[in-house]
Amino acid sequence: MSEFRSFRCMSCFALAAVVTIAAAFLQMPRAIAAETPGIAPQTKASIQQVEKLIGTLRDSGAMSGPDLGQRRAGFETLMASTPDPTRVQIRRVDANGVDGNLIWPARLHHPIGRRAVLYLHGGGFYSGSLRTHRNVAAALAKATSADVLLIDYRLTPENGFPAQRDDAVAGYRWLLSSGYKPSNIVIVGESVGATLAIEVVLNQMRLRGTLPAAVVAMSPVTDFTATGASLATNASNDPFMGKNELALISSAFVGDRSLADPDISPLYGNFSGFPPMLIQVGSRETLLDDSTRLADRIRQAGGTVSVEIWPGMIHQWQIFPFWLDDAQKAIGRVAEFAIAHFADRPAQ
Repeated sequence: MSEFRSFRCMSCFALAAVVTIAAAFLQMPRAIAAETPGIAPQTKASIQQVEKLIGTLRDSGAMSGPDLGQRRAGFETLMASTPDPTRVQIRRVDANGVDGNLIWPARLHHPIGRRAVLYLHGGGFYSGSLRTHRNVAAALAKATSADVLLIDYRLTPENGFPAQRDDAVAGYRWLLSSGYKPSNIVIVGESVGATLAIEVVLNQMRLRGTLPAAVVAMSPVTDFTATGASLATNASNDPFMGKNELALISSAFVGDRSLADPDISPLYGNFSGFPPMLIQVGSRETLLDDSTRLADRIRQAGGTVSVEIWPGMIHQWQIFPFWLDDAQKAIGRVAEFAIAHFADRPAQ
């Protein structure tokens, strides 16, 4: 009889374990599988590339330490050692008072083209520049056969909100005043650059201004109140981003405004009428839920959004196409999305 009771308890335990696993499967893997069409499983080579990148970033000092100035310098030094982009032309521009680079494929000979991408770089609002993000901007220019405007918006802690958003809006409006039709403009950003990309459109919507054809948010930061569950569940998987990092960024950026202010955390904005959006996020990111919850908000508002959850990828992996095969692939998918939404698509 005791053996039967032991067997029955073991059976109950096994059943409970199955139920727990099944519940987890229903909550997470189903969402990931449904949101990642066409994304292949991570390869062994990709795993090795990502781990090497993590080591490189740690050694650079660009992702750790409380001193934002040192972080900025470390990131600049690291990216200065990377290859210069090839097969593009670059022209310095004054985009309504904001320094910028207009980048276009070398095979296209024109001062101003028909299609444009406004690229807004990440870096926690405290780092990033025309040099650090020139490679990803150039890769997008070639992949989309479009002009890419990369702007050097003001950084914290020297300049807090709304300087960064205002500079991003100025860049978008420069494209409009330069002859690009809004239906031929796509706004792309990564990390807090993706935050700015969303905020540019929300600002235009509030002012009833013209909207771009589409938006791409790569590893977006959408909720500075830090309420996403993945901040805890992915804490051991994400080597750089977490609650402490969000607090460090927001303390320099926000000032005395509420973290739940839609101007700060776009997750709480009104997305009725928002243009089509593509969101890319890594499965390892603590900000995974910043992406999935944003997608839910857009869908609830009647909008169109696609979410790609990339296996094994870390925060803003797309800006390293010279080191990561998956960065090249991700940029290619961003380009496909942009081309599909340009009114004047390039000849294939």
